[in-house]
Amino acid sequence: MYIKRYTVAAFIWIALVGWYVYAYVTQTSISIDFFGIPMPSFLVAVWVLVPLFVLYLASVAHMTFYTIIGNFKLRKYEKDYEKIINAITDTFLGKKDRSYTFKTDRYRLLGNLLANSVIYPIGDIKGSIKNEKIENVLNAIETIKNGEVADLKQFNLPIDNELVIQNKRNRYKKGELTPEEILSNEKKYSDQLRKEVYADFVKTASLVDIEKYKQYLNKDALYVILARINADKNALVISNENLISLFDILDLSKEDYINLSKELSKTDIIPEQRMKLFELLSDNHEDAMDSYLFTLYDLEMLAPANSILDNSQQGEYENFKAYRSLKECGKNFSIYIFV
Repeated sequence: MYIKRYTVAAFIWIALVGWYVYAYVTQTSISIDFFGIPMPSFLVAVWVLVPLFVLYLASVAHMTFYTIIGNFKLRKYEKDYEKIINAITDTFLGKKDRSYTFKTDRYRLLGNLLANSVIYPIGDIKGSIKNEKIENVLNAIETIKNGEVADLKQFNLPIDNELVIQNKRNRYKKGELTPEEILSNEKKYSDQLRKEVYADFVKTASLVDIEKYKQYLNKDALYVILARINADKNALVISNENLISLFDILDLSKEDYINLSKELSKTDIIPEQRMKLFELLSDNHEDAMDSYLFTLYDLEMLAPANSILDNSQQGEYENFKAYRSLKECGKNFSIYIFV
């Protein structure tokens, strides 16, 4: 555009100079030698125009060169702008693997910041962002945040992405997905979501179904299962062998075993079954011995508990030995204080 304007102005200027020389300076013709080569005879006005035209060509070449350089720089900025938009949307979407190569320093700085940041829109900025790609992402996030279901296929997100998990969680809460659909499809649903659904699933599921998907068992789900043992509603009849197979899935600590015994004390489990359960656990897990002692004392089974303490090493089970000593002195404290 500017070269066209310059060309028009240059030719007008060259024409005016030629006209002035021809009209007011001289109308004669001359012949000159160019590096020893005689040139044809032309009007003086024509010879005056030759260097002006050469100057015009040189200036146009100069401007063309720097215009091309400027266009290359502008193209770099335009490409980097597209990449920074992608980086922003990927950051909003919570993509973990975000890596972009920028050609310009300013966008490289912004790109590095975005690649190592977690950004989540907290205000209503829809409509103020004049970019369709960002608007689509913001609309999807807002939809999911409101408990609705959004179409996330266009974003190619992995199944363990937080937005994908929440979106499928919304579908599950709306009844669009059944627990069996989620639990039976490892490739489509994340491990986190399957464990959440399993904890909800075991509230009413049969023992067969509980064991079918027991690889998704966590402590929350286990407590739900224990609460159902011989309960008035959604009662679950379960043997010690089945309980132990569930316990063995989890990495339980000494405190966990004690808490499980406390939880079972709130249920309608038969005392004999509870006592036998922790006896079996203590035979196979050293960390379960404290829970067995706790269970015995909680059920007032003093003889087997005292027998274990009598055969223990010095320094072992000091809390239970203290409880026994106080009880022998007629001090009736709750065993719960000692664990």
